[in-house]
Amino acid sequence: MDAVERRAIRGEGTPEAEWRNWPGMAELPTVAPRDLVPAGSRAVVVAPHPDDEVLAVGGLLAQLADSGTPVEVIAVTDGTASHRGSTEWPAERLAQARPRESLRALHRLGLEDVEPARLGLPDGGLKALRAVLAARLVSLLRPRDVVFTTWRRDGHPDHEATGEACALAAASAGARLVEVPVWGWHWSSPGDARMPWKHAFRLLLSEEAVRRKRAAVQSFTSQLRRDASTGSGPVLRATTVQRAARPYEVVFL
Repeated sequence: MDAVERRAIRGEGTPEAEWRNWPGMAELPTVAPRDLVPAGSRAVVVAPHPDDEVLAVGGLLAQLADSGTPVEVIAVTDGTASHRGSTEWPAERLAQARPRESLRALHRLGLEDVEPARLGLPDGGLKALRAVLAARLVSLLRPRDVVFTTWRRDGHPDHEATGEACALAAASAGARLVEVPVWGWHWSSPGDARMPWKHAFRLLLSEEAVRRKRAAVQSFTSQLRRDASTGSGPVLRATTVQRAARPYEVVFL
């Protein structure tokens, strides 16, 4: 069985109440935005799909916006494979809609001047393009950058390939890598040994940062609506949306 299959993304996933009631979460050491992105460094968020930048570190981005920390966002794909077989959301429509949703979300976080760099790689096809992606990223990174991306064991092939490519690129460019679970919260459970808790830190968020993150998630209209043409439910499950209300984000260092 493939490793990704053992971390399958099915159904609604682990209820947020289980994570909220788990004592182990409160025991994680905390880290501040300035510890993650020191003065003189740039935060570079590499998102496999439009919305991953917000789901992963939307709260952090809101706080970095307030502090004036330089932020760059790199969109690896345009998310055109999110609604397979849909006549309501064909790839051509998604190619226009999802980047607009991402830009709206960044504005709601307070990053009005950030225009994501769009690499245009194929949604669902990143596993075979890790070396290509790593090379593209090296050309965009600088020494002292702090690269935030999806965890290399996140359970989604594109998330894992992006994490692997970022690890290679960051090492080559002299940047720091910070991995963030997105789908890991879905397939794992409190205390799950498959999650690298020894490397996990909690970034505490202000009430305003949480408010902006929740508003930003609501920007992804295409991912939040039921697809009438296929009968499929929203791509972003209710549990995923609920996680955006956490007063913290978890990063792996």
